[in-house]
Amino acid sequence: MNLLTTKQKNDVLQSMITIIDKNRKEILAANQKDLVAFTNNDQALYDRLVVTDAMIDGMIKAVDQVKSQEDPVDQIISEVHTENGLRVINRTAPFGTIMIIYESRPDVTIEAAVLAFKANSKILLKGGKEAVHSNMALVNCWHEALEENGLDKNWIELFTLNREQTQEFLRNPSEKLDLIVPRGGENLIAFVKEHAQCAVLISGRGNNFAYVAEDADWEQAKKVMINAKTNKISGCNALDKILFNKNIPDLEAKLKDLESALGQYKVQLYADSASTSIMSSAQEITSDAIWYEEFLALKACVGQVDSMEEAIDKINQYSGGHSSVILSTSQEKAKQFMEQVDSAAVYHNASTRFTDGGQMGVGAELAISTDKLHHRGPLGLKQLVTNKYYVFGDGQIR
Repeated sequence: MNLLTTKQKNDVLQSMITIIDKNRKEILAANQKDLVAFTNNDQALYDRLVVTDAMIDGMIKAVDQVKSQEDPVDQIISEVHTENGLRVINRTAPFGTIMIIYESRPDVTIEAAVLAFKANSKILLKGGKEAVHSNMALVNCWHEALEENGLDKNWIELFTLNREQTQEFLRNPSEKLDLIVPRGGENLIAFVKEHAQCAVLISGRGNNFAYVAEDADWEQAKKVMINAKTNKISGCNALDKILFNKNIPDLEAKLKDLESALGQYKVQLYADSASTSIMSSAQEITSDAIWYEEFLALKACVGQVDSMEEAIDKINQYSGGHSSVILSTSQEKAKQFMEQVDSAAVYHNASTRFTDGGQMGVGAELAISTDKLHHRGPLGLKQLVTNKYYVFGDGQIR
């Protein structure tokens, strides 16, 4: 795609703000069709599908925030003048064509597209069939905004392919792809990594852990864990696993207190044998497989460890590499934990629910990357570019 000026891009986004607001009723009606047709009993998937007036306000805010951000394209990263007279400039550059594969969440249709467009990339939106009417209504808004400003609708395309057609497209794409972002289960991610002919950025599972150290401020720790578990169960930044240091003073009382507190939110607990002897409502864990599982539901696992080192090892073995938190009054312990836990975001005495582009100052996000190349964590506008070297000479040879 051609390089657009910042003004061209911002004019489209300003049009988009007006068009979304104008089409509220149509967007909500389309979403209602999806909700009526929804037959899956997955509550988290349903929650992600719902669009409200407040969510439309959030979409408008996301577009406006990206509009106000600095254009990420053609920014100088470095400039070097070599001994032989070459001038070497490293500049940011667009990816080209990005494909994102995602389920439910019509807001992704806005956030992914606004980021890709401002970053001067074409985007192919492969939403789930459960959100087809919502996504079509939102992409129609994009197309109206593009045409209103004299640009091709192909900058933003919605794919309504089924699973088999999507897999065939990945094997044999009908156009050049430069980046694929699969936001789904491990089977989807594995398939994309196996068949993609371009870079793949992984937005992996959550399965986030909390470690409660022996010196934790209990009331603070309990508040953080309740928020991380219950604030939004469908979020990939929700808490699923809790590890207690066995040497915590009054461990039995604290386990019972947590059981009671989470019980008020109807959280089903699973626990190791040492903890089920204390927490009467918890089901005993009979297979280690549950420690790998991302729940996206009112469920949590509780276990006990002998040391922080054991907690770190367990987190690095089982977690999705998304978010982990230590609850401790010790800065030294927190530093060690945060350095050694292999997660995209590590916390000290704060809820994992803050792993979010808006909360972390990134703004609208394409995904939370659990990959290590080329970016980790919330993938916002500044991160949605690659780079290119410009080398200026005067006949130099090597």
